Amino acid sequence: MSHSPLRTPALQIDPTLLLRAQGVRVVFFDVDGVLTDGGLYFTDVGETIKRFSTLDGHGLKMLRQAGITPAVITGRDSAPLRTRLKALGIEHVRYGTEDKAPAALEILQSLRLDWSQAAAMGDDWPDLAVMQRVAFACAPSNAHIEAKAIAHYVTEREGGHGAAREFCDLLLVASGRYADLWRGYLA
Repeated sequence: MSHSPLRTPALQIDPTLLLRAQGVRVVFFDVDGVLTDGGLYFTDVGETIKRFSTLDGHGLKMLRQAGITPAVITGRDSAPLRTRLKALGIEHVRYGTEDKAPAALEILQSLRLDWSQAAAMGDDWPDLAVMQRVAFACAPSNAHIEAKAIAHYVTEREGGHGAAREFCDLLLVASGRYADLWRGYLA
């Protein structure tokens, strides 16, 4: 029995979310609880180990391909984090930043963009100032209740387990690039 190829992507998204996400040119991501599961793992010598999802990583790469700039603002700094973000080609990063809104504004100004062209994904109180300023805010399903209350969209997946990819996919559909990128992988 032969399977016929899919002619349209399976992903379906609420049109009102797509309207809100149109025009997004930069996306701010938190790390712990968004790009990771939020757990902190320490070796016996005190070194931090982090687990990242390859689904999320591929989503961040596809954002860049679609002309949407992924940016990271995190309260922590570590060698594993720097290695991962470098491997993903993330150029706009602020490490060790607890006051995230000024860092986001600095990135916006460097890209000659404003808050109305930005989205953000966060999971806890340090992310709220950025989330409330952007055009489209997202939180993973396991985020703190206050982050979910501000979010325009709460993912089905948890942080570090494909939540960022879910948000990337939504933004790619809103940009009109999802189907073309998807078809490129079928060829």
